[in-house]
Amino acid sequence: MQRRAFLGMAAGGLTSLVLPSVSWASVLGQGPRRAVLKNLHTGEAFSELYYANGAYIPDALAAANRVLRDWRTGEKTRIEPELFDALHAISSKLETRAPFQIISGYRSPKTNAMLHAKSKGVASNSQHTLGKAVDVRLAGVELTNLRKAALAVGAGGVGFYPVSNFVHVDTGRVRQWSGA
Repeated sequence: MQRRAFLGMAAGGLTSLVLPSVSWASVLGQGPRRAVLKNLHTGEAFSELYYANGAYIPDALAAANRVLRDWRTGEKTRIEPELFDALHAISSKLETRAPFQIISGYRSPKTNAMLHAKSKGVASNSQHTLGKAVDVRLAGVELTNLRKAALAVGAGGVGFYPVSNFVHVDTGRVRQWSGA
């Protein structure tokens, strides 16, 4: 299925029928994929191919996982590769090579519980604790445009937080919401 046709179906409301049974990342094709990340808390950056020749690159994924670790505890987990695919698709849609500014990647259960206790906006069963979510912004890209691009790729959940200046992207079920 061609990406443009897939995105057209997603816009037409068929996303929930297509995505659960088919890897949405398959619409990206077999070409190389790059993730460009900058962790705002640690200053660490990642800008490498993580997928090439029809396969994910384990060493690149491990390096990207490190950049997305819980900056409060230092704990790492395996970040779902499809999350990098979602970010790649979003940056491609926006035609930018700017790094995603990482507000929050992986959260350890301890960190998530602490944040949940402070804010009802933090889910107790957050996708962040599963390595399936990231909170991001892009320099030079309006937050509303980042949100629109994230929704258009149809990878999973998209949360819009204009007051806090970030967009949440996850690879859970397709849904959207707005927060503070």
